[in-house]
Amino acid sequence: MISLTNRIIGLLALGLTSFAGQLSLLAQGPAENPPHYKVLRYDEDYSYLNDVFQQTDQWDAIKYIPIGNCDNTYLSIGGEARERYEFYHDEDFGDAPASSKGNNGYLLQRYLLHGDLHIGPHFRYFGQLMTGLEDGRIGGPHPDVDRDAFDLHQTFADFIAPLEGENDSITVRVGRQEMTYGSGRLIDVREGPNLRRSFDGAKILIRSGETSVDGWWSKPVRNRVGVFDDDPNPDKSFWGIYATRPAPILPEGNVDLYYLGFENRDAVYNQGSGYELRHSLGTRLWGNPVPWEYNLEYIWQFGTFGAGNINAWSAAHAVRYNFYDTPLKPRFGIRADIASGDNNPNSRNLQTFNPLFPSGVYFNLANPVGPSNMIDLHPVLDLHFGEQVTVTTDWDFFWRESLNDGAYRLSGSLLRPAGGSDARFVGNSPSVTLIWSATRHLSFVASYVHFFPGQFLKDNTLPSQPIDFFTTWIDYKF
Repeated sequence: MISLTNRIIGLLALGLTSFAGQLSLLAQGPAENPPHYKVLRYDEDYSYLNDVFQQTDQWDAIKYIPIGNCDNTYLSIGGEARERYEFYHDEDFGDAPASSKGNNGYLLQRYLLHGDLHIGPHFRYFGQLMTGLEDGRIGGPHPDVDRDAFDLHQTFADFIAPLEGENDSITVRVGRQEMTYGSGRLIDVREGPNLRRSFDGAKILIRSGETSVDGWWSKPVRNRVGVFDDDPNPDKSFWGIYATRPAPILPEGNVDLYYLGFENRDAVYNQGSGYELRHSLGTRLWGNPVPWEYNLEYIWQFGTFGAGNINAWSAAHAVRYNFYDTPLKPRFGIRADIASGDNNPNSRNLQTFNPLFPSGVYFNLANPVGPSNMIDLHPVLDLHFGEQVTVTTDWDFFWRESLNDGAYRLSGSLLRPAGGSDARFVGNSPSVTLIWSATRHLSFVASYVHFFPGQFLKDNTLPSQPIDFFTTWIDYKF
């Protein structure tokens, strides 16, 4: 263990040395040849670095470390360091721990280090260590998303068998792994918060031409605060099949089709608590017929909750237009989502939509409310200042879908019960976010979010103060 710790410290020291060098190179912009880092780091392929003339980046020496004289046998090392500051005024509408003035500011740190070992064309092992730290938050860290001293975030093996096509294959993956599908509405790594999400499970991945089909059974991992104590959640299970392929009948289109199964032995809704077995059938239609972009998703959920039945649904629409020939290259879009709520809290049946394991940046970086029992209308404008700086402004408006159901957090927990209010309007939330991709490795983000509470929140007996949220972070990847 001491030897392993010394190696990790040595690699982090190397990263900090390179980080200092990067600060003097900010104006140079991203490298042209190396690929961008991916959301799922295990999807990165550095086999091209077998050609030494392709090694143009300062980290390339550890991105491809040949082992012996065997073809396709190498080790790739990578990682990330993110330093983040968050500030809330009246978090949770004034119901969260704070100073006497309603303020709460704190520092978050995240460190990831991974190794990707390929032994020939048929076997691969990927392992990733994670540390998440929180300092200064009144009330302590947010549960499950702020603090994890040191743990195995991912550890899985791939067994790969080629199929007839040149790039066709079937892969069996076993172990702890991140997952993200589609737009992250139902399955995502939860990138926004300090700690990312992973699952313990087994997966089969089939690739044939432009068609991909994944099937899996898993249990979500609980991020706990100690050392090597993360474990599969005993109350929850998650399984599914997800397929993606081109859709020639759509303009530059693609289609996703999926089934997702979810079990929660201790589910809680406005109606009450009980055992939940939920099935989701969905489709996503998406494409980029320049200058347009579109992303449409429709989901039906059914199953059982306690002694009753589940019948829930969601429809999500996002359309954008790019003004490529205009100064600042504005991209204007509109998002309109609706997710069902419960019709009658006194009935055994449940109509509340469950977002399962959604993106950590669902509506904005503050995520004051979640998508369950929610209608939202969300105009968005992106402005590009050169190739490296993007400013996004947006304003989201929220209404309850059902007046007999409450408002929920992004995590799925109940934010405010229905409480007898006849008001539909929950509130509105403007935000502005700046992203500076200084180099391929180094990026800066700053965002401000405000939430104006609507009549539904004001009718509730719990606090209903406006929320102010600010965050900024610096992120370094290698």
